[in-house]
Formats: sequence, structure tokens, C-alpha cells
Amino acid sequence: MGAQLRVYRRRIRSVQSTKKITRAMELIAASRIVKAQARVNAAKPYSRQITRVISALASQTATLDHPLLQEQTDEKRVAVLVITSDRGLAGGYNANALKMASQLEELLRSEGKEPVAFLIGRKAVSYYKFRNRHIEQQWTGFSEQPDYEHAREVADALIDSFIRTEEEGGVGEIHVVHTEYVSALTQRAVANRVLPLVVEESDEAPPEDFVLPLYEFEPSPEALLDTLLPRYVQTRVFAALLESAASESASRRRAMKAATDNADELIKSLTRAANSARQAEITQEISEIVGGASALADA
Repeated sequence: MGAQLRVYRRRIRSVQSTKKITRAMELIAASRIVKAQARVNAAKPYSRQITRVISALASQTATLDHPLLQEQTDEKRVAVLVITSDRGLAGGYNANALKMASQLEELLRSEGKEPVAFLIGRKAVSYYKFRNRHIEQQWTGFSEQPDYEHAREVADALIDSFIRTEEEGGVGEIHVVHTEYVSALTQRAVANRVLPLVVEESDEAPPEDFVLPLYEFEPSPEALLDTLLPRYVQTRVFAALLESAASESASRRRAMKAATDNADELIKSLTRAANSARQAEITQEISEIVGGASALADA
């Protein structure tokens, strides 16, 4: 009984130490959620405005022959940018993003296209390397706190691949798989096509309350597209990085809270078992004393 009681106490101390770690990680993740959400909200107005400018520019351009707007029908290679985290302990955050990436790749293969992996985060890199999948380019080390320079580096690599021909190792489309931050309790993996831009032409009149922004374009629309479209791609990648960072912190906070709660329940269960073992040990010792006293009295 004494050995069993020592085992219970040792396990209780171990769980208590683990609980302190998970509780600290929960608090750190909770503090990062606020900052990450503030960065997401700060980046949204710029993203919306540059989208409005490009939409107005594209709608007022007679011929849309810019390379970033054209469908590359003769190229079968498709770039898939997958955004995951550098660290684990984030619940289903990485698994959901990788599952969405696998579904997108299966869809592209069913259409006769060849997906090419561009990866952000050590979890995605490890996932692809373990399965011996080809990785075109990879970036790690900034999943929790990305900045615009990281987005610029990734976007420039994607644009460079899109401009090149397939014989030069280029791609015909660019898709981004990331986790969209809905709230502190809800995050969902999404896949969006970034290039080429989807431009829809219609003869229907716009709604009565819809007003296009009035811009005077100087210099030519083609020159503006050369400048704005790469900036637009960088903005889309940066927004995806920010939302992924916020989603990662929210998922980690939720996972660590669940781990802390489970540690509390396990400590209670082990404490009850230790008390039962201690009581059984005391009862056995009393029985042995009573038995010995009876034996002496009989002698």
C-alpha cells in the first residue's frame, strides 16, 4: 500500500506541474489573441480599399490583357500556398488547414492540374516531408507574429512563379489555404484563388445603391496595374497570415484551457485514489495492531 500511495502522489505532482505549463500557455495565447485581432481589424480597411481601386480600374479598362489577369489555360501547374503554424499544441488548427489543402489538391488533380506546394510553417513542412511530397518553396519562423516583409517575400515568389512559363517552372494559378478567424471560438480553414483575378463582365445595370468610386487614373491603366496588382497579392497574403496568426492563438488558448481543465479533473481523481489507498493502509495497520494485541492476549 505504501508504494501505491507514493505512485499516486508522484503522479499528482507531475500533473500539477503540467497544469502550470498549460495554464501559462493559455494566458499567453489569450493575450496574443487581442493583439492579433487588432492587427486583422487594422489591415481590413486597406485590403478593402485596394480591392475597390483595382475593381474600378479593371471595370474602366477596355482590354484586360495584363498577365496577372489572364487565364493561363495552357499551363497545368498550380501553386498552392498552405499556411500553418511553427509550433504545435493548437488543437485542430494545423490538421484542418492541411486537410483543406489535401482536398484542394485532389480537386485540382481531378481537373487535370498539378498542384505545386508553397508552405509556411514547420507543421506543413513536416507533413509534406514525412509523406515524401515535393515542396517548391518553404518559409518558417514567423507564423505567430508575421509582418508585411514576410508577406512581400512570399507574394513576390508566387508572382515570379506565375509570370514564368511552365517550361521555366512557372504556374498558371495561385491558391491560398489558410484559417479564417471568425471569433475566439470559431475558426475555419478556407481555400481562395488569388491569381488570376476573377473579372466578371456583365451588361446588367448595377444596383441603385451601388456607386463605383470616382478615380482619375494617371498614368495609363496598364502602368497602374503593373504597380497595384503585385501590391494586391501582397495584401491578400498578408491578410491571410494575420488571420492565421489570430486563429492559431485562439486555437491554442482553447486547447490549453481544455488541457488545464482535464488536469484539474485528473488531479481530483488521483487525489481520491490516493486518499482511498491511504485509508486502506491505515485500516490494514490498525487490523494488524489489533490482531497482534489479540494474539498476545491469548498467549
